[in-house]
Amino acid sequence: MTELADQSNYEELTIAGLSADVEAQLLRSQTECSFIWANREGWPVGLTMSFLFTGGSFWLTTSGQHKRVAAVRRDPRVSVVVSSLGSDLPPMKTVTYKGLCTVHEDRELVDWFLPAFAANLGRGDEEWQKAFIEKLDSPRRVLLEVVPQQRIAFDGDKLYEGNVRWDALDTEPQSAG
Repeated sequence: MTELADQSNYEELTIAGLSADVEAQLLRSQTECSFIWANREGWPVGLTMSFLFTGGSFWLTTSGQHKRVAAVRRDPRVSVVVSSLGSDLPPMKTVTYKGLCTVHEDRELVDWFLPAFAANLGRGDEEWQKAFIEKLDSPRRVLLEVVPQQRIAFDGDKLYEGNVRWDALDTEPQSAG
């Protein structure tokens, strides 16, 4: 009973952790993340990017002249935020990873990545995948590999369930008369 009494407000969110199986589902079903790095002045900057999660790493791609590439070469500490919004999962599930980013220019890795990335995004449309690969396979193509170091995860359904349990404890029994 004491455990539920601590849920009188939303100050404590430890009951709302995302389970490992739901996190795995999220990483399989979602294709976009927020990728966040620090600019030269130390300010956090981010944008939405498509990703492939495999082998315990996030893989993203861009052209090598973009400022984010120079930024992560200078400081490899980044964050990746994945939300269930727009995926097959219910809303209010999210996980943020602090990670270290490596910039890869290796042609073998690009050759491995592009078909896997296109298959993940194209989900069965082989014609689309082929055209996508042709556009991405550009001279300055680089891969960004983010290896997670720490995570913060949230499952809004668990917070709601805790709220429902609390409300049930607040209910006064009704008299029969």
